[in-house]
Amino acid sequence: MTSPHDNFALWCSQELARVEDALTLWIAADAPANLGEPMRYAVLDGGKRLRPLLVLAAAQAAGSLAAGPAEAALRAGCAVELIHAYSLVHDDMPCMDDDVLRRGKPTVHVQFGQAQALLAGDALQALAFELLVPEGSAIPDAVQARLCRQLALAAGYNGMAGGQAIDLASVGKQLSREQLQQMHKLKTGALLQASVEMGATCAGIQGAALVALQQYGAALGLAFQVIDDVLDVVADSATLGKTAGKDADHGKPTYVSLMGLQAARDYAHELLAEAQQALAGSGLPQTAALAALADMVVRRSH
Repeated sequence: MTSPHDNFALWCSQELARVEDALTLWIAADAPANLGEPMRYAVLDGGKRLRPLLVLAAAQAAGSLAAGPAEAALRAGCAVELIHAYSLVHDDMPCMDDDVLRRGKPTVHVQFGQAQALLAGDALQALAFELLVPEGSAIPDAVQARLCRQLALAAGYNGMAGGQAIDLASVGKQLSREQLQQMHKLKTGALLQASVEMGATCAGIQGAALVALQQYGAALGLAFQVIDDVLDVVADSATLGKTAGKDADHGKPTYVSLMGLQAARDYAHELLAEAQQALAGSGLPQTAALAALADMVVRRSH
């Protein structure tokens, strides 16, 4: 008999393969002046693909998908991943976090130079929105437009970019718990929550079920950042695939610096319980993958 854990592992394997195949196809290798090389380097062969998996799991939560919604979910998942990848390319540059290691390999600006890294990030951002509006598709125009709006809101000044601005402005400062939570709600949580909401949009999920998924996404997004702060303290660079301890070195406020290590861990588990409770009250028939993804976020080691 196959256990729920085995089912999730199989689901993950199948969906990750679809995402990797699509990203490999859609990120052009033949861009002008070899720009495709740093674009592909930034995205392929690395990363947990949590955001695409959240899109796909949310889209499937109400049941099996027809061809149009299934295509929309795959495109939306890849689009979110491209936004995430572009943000990492830019965040790692000397003008921001000045990091040399990402996903276990040199950062894009170290490998290709700052100008190519900047352009690769720009191109990945534009490609994300191009994926959401394919020509000759079975995806309704209204769905395409809504997906673009959701992703733009999550990535812009009231989302990821705004959160990064707060982060840079907070170096060396003591933030309250509310201020820290707001920063991470924007910087990290907005894109994770948007992943869930975009999946719901693809499947036409509305009403109380949508509200429950939004609550799940908000709790998950915050839990992800709390665990990130914990791992920055307890894990090494080889395990993380990025430079460990850099938040403390740069004087950045974190949940660990504010609450202490054990209290931060406990808070992450409280948020996990919130996410699972929201799913349980959603009324959706197929939330096992979403539940397992939340559990994976909190129990991860890198």
